[in-house]
Amino acid sequence: MSLVRLNIKGISYSQTQNGAYALILNEVDGERKLPIVIGAFEAQSIAIALEKEISPPRPLTHDLFKNFADRFDIVVKQVIIHKLVDGVFYSSLICERDKIEEIIDARTSDAIALALRFQAPIFTYKNILDKAGIYLKVDRKKEDESTQDSILVDDLLADEMEPTKTSTTESYKTKSTEELHNMLNEAVANEDYEKAANIRDEISKR
Repeated sequence: MSLVRLNIKGISYSQTQNGAYALILNEVDGERKLPIVIGAFEAQSIAIALEKEISPPRPLTHDLFKNFADRFDIVVKQVIIHKLVDGVFYSSLICERDKIEEIIDARTSDAIALALRFQAPIFTYKNILDKAGIYLKVDRKKEDESTQDSILVDDLLADEMEPTKTSTTESYKTKSTEELHNMLNEAVANEDYEKAANIRDEISKR
């Protein structure tokens, strides 16, 4: 299977899903984009690596990994997004030490955060891009590309997150009102306001 090189177009924040981000990868010799849902911490780590002028006062986890690898002469040569199963991307770090190459499994968001720090190229297989890559057609008269990206991200995140939200909401229906009130208090105490709002909605329905 042939490899396709990707570069990072940027990170988009969902306008409708709080705390949700998508990493947008571009096909280097083509027009397709590969959007990948990532967490807030990974989004922050990738954004800091992209912005060369930003330097955190203490090393982030990926910076620590880079410092550790430098100390022991380990180099990340490239990242390969090698598998896509049920909407989840799987990646590998191709590393080298003393001219011996090793392959290490990694979450795609972590792998890309490290690729930026090692200035390592990012690849995926053509069949994965054929399956998950999308064309973003930009109508300059109506919307700019950033707006198109925002729409793309919202659609992507809605598809990713809606089943989980639905199943969670369904589970609340099996709880007693007293249990819901206890769960609501716990959610507020933990500052999980999205969960608290869903529980409150279920209580209101009753």
